[in-house]
Amino acid sequence: MSTTVSTAVSTTVPTDVTSTDKPKILVVNDDAASLLALTSLLEQWADSSNYTVLSARSGQEALRQVLLHDFAVILLDVNMPGMDGFETAEAIHQRPRSADIPIIFVTAFLADEIDRLKAYQRGAADFLFTPVIPQILHAKVSVFVTLAMKNEQLKRQAEKLSQRTTELTATNRRLVREMEERRAAERKSHAKDEFLAMLGHELRNPLSAISSASALISLPAASPDTVGRAKQIIQRQSQHLSRIVDDLLDLSRAMSGKILLARQATDLAGLVSSCLETFRATGRTTGYSINVELAPGWVDGDPTRLEQIVSNLLDNALKYTPSGGSIDIALSGEADEVVLQVRDSGVGIPPELLPHVFDVFVQGAISIDRSQGGLGIGLSLVRRLVELHGGSVSADSAGAGSGSVFVIRLPRTEQVEAAKPAEAAAGEGGKRPVLLIEDNDDGREMMATMLAVHGYPVHQAADGLAGVAAAVAHLPYAALVDIGLPGIDGYEVARRLRADPATQGIRLIALTGYGLAEDQRRVFEAGFDLHLVKPVNLDRLLEALSEPNGAPHVHSAAA
Repeated sequence: MSTTVSTAVSTTVPTDVTSTDKPKILVVNDDAASLLALTSLLEQWADSSNYTVLSARSGQEALRQVLLHDFAVILLDVNMPGMDGFETAEAIHQRPRSADIPIIFVTAFLADEIDRLKAYQRGAADFLFTPVIPQILHAKVSVFVTLAMKNEQLKRQAEKLSQRTTELTATNRRLVREMEERRAAERKSHAKDEFLAMLGHELRNPLSAISSASALISLPAASPDTVGRAKQIIQRQSQHLSRIVDDLLDLSRAMSGKILLARQATDLAGLVSSCLETFRATGRTTGYSINVELAPGWVDGDPTRLEQIVSNLLDNALKYTPSGGSIDIALSGEADEVVLQVRDSGVGIPPELLPHVFDVFVQGAISIDRSQGGLGIGLSLVRRLVELHGGSVSADSAGAGSGSVFVIRLPRTEQVEAAKPAEAAAGEGGKRPVLLIEDNDDGREMMATMLAVHGYPVHQAADGLAGVAAAVAHLPYAALVDIGLPGIDGYEVARRLRADPATQGIRLIALTGYGLAEDQRRVFEAGFDLHLVKPVNLDRLLEALSEPNGAPHVHSAAA
């Protein structure tokens, strides 16, 4: 069709259509002259109104332009061959991306109401009738261009708001995470402070008793009975201190995976009975009703560590059960497992504490009198030792005041026939001489005195070099060697004695405060026969000294 514009226009070169910042106007007309007239007229205001004009000669070309660009408004000729304006508008508005583009129909005749309805049904926003009046064209186009610019501004603001919301959300998450980490750190710090306070309390109590008993022994007016009781107190509290240190070291080793299990087939029923007899012999079970039901149960484990597990469970039951209460100990077999159950009628475990009962340093309500004592690490050690044996441990309680039950499950193994005891070595009348190499004067004096009381002739040396010289001079049956010696350490002492034909047969026993698997390995590699951890168990030491001399004994004994 032909479209007439009521003012003269100059033909200008179209604006660069590659611009992506300005709103775009699409003019669709099949008549070249009319198309040029409309685009030229619109381009007169393009710079001042900040838009770009594009053109199309058919409905199909208009659809291609819509696929490539977003338009603020489309001026669409109604009467076009092939695809007319109505069909083109309907096709444009069928696409979701272009469904909201306003369309101004341009027609050469005055449309009746039916035509207007049809146009609006196809998505028409307005009509322009030819001849086009420039001012009306400018006014109508400016409205849609301004609207497009506002929409673009809102879109960008929404994107910035979304980006800012994302940033704020990330910041909030980071702050929440930092707060949680801070609270966790504060809880750990609080637990550490409580533990240090407990540790100080647990150490000061036996140290105070030892100090008072020592002072009492030195009093001239102290009776023999008083001195005897004081000595018992010193011995008992020293053992208590030793247990505290052992628990701390064992937990550290267990948590770091440095406990070395000396596995062997072990009758768990016999081990439980032995532990219980020890508790009875020391008076720990006095005032309690102890019910025992033990079926044979063999496991592949380290007897020392298994005894530690059982002892900690019994100690826990006694600690949290008032005198007069009952403790039930049962051992049974289930499928491929041996099940040990320790049930008490004590104070029970509150629901909020039950999930954390095996955590490090966890105890029940802590009172200022610390009547229940302990460091809160016994059950943590139990769980770790049980896991090292391939088993599991669980706890259950109906709540405060309802008692508790602990269940341990360990893999079952085949029963092993007990070996016949070896014939005892013939005695030689007197005790054989011992060399003690220790740099701590008090420790060396007390150890030498104890050995002498038991009939052993003792030679002494205060450093490594003097110890090697004493061994060459006296050729003792056994040498007790501290590892941390001045001059040369205990490892070098052992290596030198093993390298000398005159001293290589001496029984070498390492005395050390270091009990990790790596420390044991270094001891045996240096040539020692036995590894004893300080404070040394006197019965174990005397047993080692009574053994016949022969091939090195590659094993270790804890305090």
